[in-house]
Amino acid sequence: MKNINLDNDINRIIEMAWEDRTTFDAIKFQFNLKEQDVIVLMRKTLKPSSFKLWRKRVQGRKTKHEAKRTYDLGRFKCSRQRSISNNKISKR
Repeated sequence: MKNINLDNDINRIIEMAWEDRTTFDAIKFQFNLKEQDVIVLMRKTLKPSSFKLWRKRVQGRKTKHEAKRTYDLGRFKCSRQRSISNNKISKR
């Protein structure tokens, strides 16, 4: 797993992981973490009961996996998500 030291990054990854419409691909694009890395981070960071609840929620969920989505409406973007321009993540 990639070293992530900033609390803000960890908090944002956790927030994105809990969001229904934010895919693991979006997390990989923004933070370079694979789905398995996100699972490891969530396991280490959350309480065991919260982790189990999250895993039950996202396991097999179509909206968390880009390939399983059946709609072409574009991707959901949270109002707190950093803006993306020219394939580079711009700072706030």
